[in-house]
Amino acid sequence: MANPNSAPIEPCEGELYSVWALPPEDVATKIISLMSSLRSEFGGPEFEPHITVVGAIRLTPQDALNKFRSACEGVKAYQATVDQVSIGTTFYQCVFLLIHPTTEVVQISSHCCGHFGYNNSTPYMPHLSLLYANISDEMKKRAKEIADKLNEAVNGLKVPVTRLALYKTDTSDETLKSWEKIAEHDLPSKHKLCALIFLKHSKQPFFLFCLGSSVFNQLR
Repeated sequence: MANPNSAPIEPCEGELYSVWALPPEDVATKIISLMSSLRSEFGGPEFEPHITVVGAIRLTPQDALNKFRSACEGVKAYQATVDQVSIGTTFYQCVFLLIHPTTEVVQISSHCCGHFGYNNSTPYMPHLSLLYANISDEMKKRAKEIADKLNEAVNGLKVPVTRLALYKTDTSDETLKSWEKIAEHDLPSKHKLCALIFLKHSKQPFFLFCLGSSVFNQLR
């Protein structure tokens, strides 16, 4: 979850919404196991593994959904890489996987923030939270050590982002009981195209689904 203090939330009618980047189920399962181990030791609420793309912004339900649909247009699946396990100073940035801020990762966040009218007051710090909790610095260091031991290969871990999700995220609710997934969008692979192609010397269209882009180029 993005730092709720990273941008001012203008008072207006509506509720708080965020956009999350989600990994595929097989990768999420591994991260969930690590998150569960930390919660069993330090407490904290359960939440879906994610990288925040757009931080909490107050919108009406329909406006949030419209902006989400618009933001998803043209965004393709991408890959995030873990730099290291880190600890922060807030409830929502207690223990997390710091994501390498590649041009692609930063640009996709900027693209989506633009559609939502969300302005970051601080540089974007992509991360995947492992634990939400209010614990001492000493306990945070212990949690980091546990995370490092449980996943020795975490540095350099590749996290494919295959979905974007719109979440209702009231940051004042640290139980997360009011948090709710509103919509989810599957991101198409950048290396594949779903296309309707008119083959040469044929008046009839030929459907090729999930066609490799190199093959598509040869048929053009």
